[in-house]
Amino acid sequence: MSADPLWSWNLVGDVRQMWSYPFMVNAFRAGAIVAVVSAAVGWFVVLRRQTFAAHTVSAVAFPGAAGAVLLGVGAVSGYFTLCVAAALVIAALRGTGDREESALTGTVQAFLLACGYLFTALYKGLLEGPQTILFGTFLGITTTQVTVLLGVGIAVLAVLALIGRPLLFASVDPRVAAARGVPVRALSVVFLVLLGAATAEASQITGTLLVFALMVIPAATAQTLTARPAASLLLAVALALVATWAGLIAAYYSPYPLGFFVTSFAFAGYVLALGTRAVRTALPGRPVGEVAS
Repeated sequence: MSADPLWSWNLVGDVRQMWSYPFMVNAFRAGAIVAVVSAAVGWFVVLRRQTFAAHTVSAVAFPGAAGAVLLGVGAVSGYFTLCVAAALVIAALRGTGDREESALTGTVQAFLLACGYLFTALYKGLLEGPQTILFGTFLGITTTQVTVLLGVGIAVLAVLALIGRPLLFASVDPRVAAARGVPVRALSVVFLVLLGAATAEASQITGTLLVFALMVIPAATAQTLTARPAASLLLAVALALVATWAGLIAAYYSPYPLGFFVTSFAFAGYVLALGTRAVRTALPGRPVGEVAS
């Protein structure tokens, strides 16, 4: 890769030049996997109003990765271990009451973030390590890492497809779902574990600070534009893919972190969606349905 790759406006030539590097091919593959999984899980996160839980899980990915690097076991192990553990803790706390649950979750989150900064201070490796963990990078994504992401992604999507219908019912009206025999509590626990795994995946691309954006913004944008569950879910996946791939291209041609670009493109889509909804609402005879977010 040249020190300063330049965009030539020859789209075919630019893509060929960019994909001539194996790490960029792996980055696009990994980005596609992460985008699809994050959008699918994030759609339910927004629907279930669990954005605070998603934020907490994404936040604790930082100390998980930093602690794993400090111990010399690899950041990937730390991502998955602490993200899934945090999801299980949140699942255990649910039902203790909104105030108690939020207070306990916030307290644990603050403590773990402090631990993460301690781990980075104790780590004597490259100075760019903490920045990579926090804001993501497309450099160094290996074929093995893509394979791991694919395996985890398939598992997450398979379980989500299996529980999708009852989870949708429990998300829209948990009381009625429970009255009809739907295992609402068990579904909540399983979903939070899926959230932890999806967050650990996405953190490796966008960084721990901005994974929350990739998981929530495309889903919120899609649910702003349409109330139809299937259409909204597919739209969320498409928006996440566009934001991730556009972010990869922008990061390749600039010195700035990948996570910033992914988040910026996703946010731009959300702003456009709000504007579109405002225009459609203003037109006579054109009511706009919206899934609660």
